[in-house]
Amino acid sequence: MLGIGLVNMLVALDQTVVSTALPSIVSELRGFEYYAWIASAYLLASVVTVPVFGRLGDYFGRKRFVIAAVIVFTVASLLCGIATSMPFLVVARGLQGVGGGMMVGTAFASIPDLFPDPRERVRWQVVMAAAYGIGTAAGPSLGGWMSQHLGWRSTFLVNLPVGALALYFIWAHLPYYKREQVGEVRIDWGGALLVALVLGGLQTFIEAVPKDGLTGANVALAAVVVVGAALLLACERRATHPIIPLDLFKDAQLVTLFTLSVLSGFVMFSLIFFAPLLLQGGFGLSPQQAGLLATPIAACIALGSLINTRIVIHMSRPTMILSIGFGLLVAASIGLSVATPVTPHLYLELSMAAVGVGLGFILNNLNVFGQEIAGRERFGITTALLQSTRMVGGMLGTSIVATIINRRYASGIDDTLRVLGEPVAAKWRPTLGDPRILVDEGLRDSLLAQLKRAGLEGPALLDAARHVLVQSIHIGVVLTGCAALAAALLVRKISHITFRGRGR
Repeated sequence: MLGIGLVNMLVALDQTVVSTALPSIVSELRGFEYYAWIASAYLLASVVTVPVFGRLGDYFGRKRFVIAAVIVFTVASLLCGIATSMPFLVVARGLQGVGGGMMVGTAFASIPDLFPDPRERVRWQVVMAAAYGIGTAAGPSLGGWMSQHLGWRSTFLVNLPVGALALYFIWAHLPYYKREQVGEVRIDWGGALLVALVLGGLQTFIEAVPKDGLTGANVALAAVVVVGAALLLACERRATHPIIPLDLFKDAQLVTLFTLSVLSGFVMFSLIFFAPLLLQGGFGLSPQQAGLLATPIAACIALGSLINTRIVIHMSRPTMILSIGFGLLVAASIGLSVATPVTPHLYLELSMAAVGVGLGFILNNLNVFGQEIAGRERFGITTALLQSTRMVGGMLGTSIVATIINRRYASGIDDTLRVLGEPVAAKWRPTLGDPRILVDEGLRDSLLAQLKRAGLEGPALLDAARHVLVQSIHIGVVLTGCAALAAALLVRKISHITFRGRGR
C-alpha cells in the first residue's frame, strides 16, 4: 500500500507541480503554440491507456504492469527534465501519460487483490486519499519554489526519487495475483486501437470546439468519433476476450456508477480549475492568498476520506455517503456562486473545505462500490472505466464551463465598452476581453499605463472587468452545482450494498 500510495502521489504531484512551471518552460524553450499540448499530450495518452491496461491486468495479473508503469513514468520524467525543445517535451509528456494511464488502470485495481474484504479495503483507501491530498496540496507551492530556485527542469526530476521508492515497495512487496484462465487469452488489439481512437478523438473534439466552434474539421472529427464508437461496439461483440466487456453496461448499477463518475469529474475539475480564477481574477487576490484559500480542497479530500473510513462501514445503507458527498458539493457551489470580493475569507475556506470533504466521500467509494458490484474477475476494467469516465467528465466540465465563462465575459466587456462609443470599444475590446489582464500583474500594469495615456479611467474599467468575470464564473459554478444535485438524486438508483467480510 505504501508503493501504491506513492504511485498515487506521483500522479498528483505531476498534475500540480508541472502546471506552475509552464510559464518558465515556455520562456526558455519558446514555442508558445505548444503550450496547451504540454498538458493535453499527457491527458490524451493517459485517457486512452487506462481502460486498455486495466483489462490486460485482469487477464495477466497487475504487478508486472504496475512495475512497468512506474518505470515508464519515471524515465519519461527524466526525458522531460532534459528536453531541449517544446516538441521533444510534448512527446515526453505523451510517454509520461502512457505511464500515468498504466498506473491508474492497474495500481488502483491492485487494492481489492490485497483486501478482498470490502470493509478492510475502505479503511486502507485512506492511504490513497492521503497520498493524493499531500501531492495535490504540496504541488503548487513546491512547483513554484522549485521553478524559482532550481529551474523548471527540477519539477520533472522530482519524480525520480518518488518513482524509485514506489518501484522498490511494489517490486518487493506487491503480491502477484493472476486469475485462472480457461484456454488461451486472445488480446483484443482491434478493440484497444478503437478505444484509443474514440477516447482520443473525443478529448480533442471537446478541447477544440470551445476554441474554434463547429468548423468543418471539428464536424469531421465528431463523425470519426461516432463511426469509431460504432466499430468498437461491433468489435467488442465479436471478441472472445474484449477490452471493454459490453456485459458491464447491461448492469444498471454499474451504468449508474459510471454516470456518477462522469458527474463527479465534471464537478471536481470545474471547481478546482475555476475557483482560483474567481479568487485571483475576480476578487483581485494575490496568487499566494488564492493558494492559501484553495488549500482546504486538497487537505480536506484526505480528511473526508479519513472520516469516510470511520463511518461508511457502519452505515445500514453505505451508498448514502455518496448523496452526502454530492450534497456537500452542491452546498459549496451555492456558496461560491454568491461569493463577492467582500466575502469573509473564512466563508470561502469553508466552501473549499466542503468541496474537499465531499470529494473524500465520493472518489474512493465509487471504486469500492463498483468493485463490489462487478466481481473479482472484472476488478481491473471496472476500476479503469470509473477512472476514465471521471477524466471524460472533467474534460466536459472544464470545456463547457470555460466556454460559458469566456462568452459571457466577452459579452459583458462589450456591453461595458459600448457606452464609450464604438471607436473606443473597438480599440480596447481585444485587450480588455482577455481575462489574463486580471491575473497577470505585468499585463495589467501595462494596460493601466496605456489607458491613462488615452485619457481613460483604467482602474474603473478593470473593476468593471472583474465584476463581469465574477458574474461569468458564478454562472459556471451554478452549472456545476446542478450537476452535483443531479448526481445526488441519481444515487438513489443504486441498489443496497452491504459490506460483508469474505475470505481471500
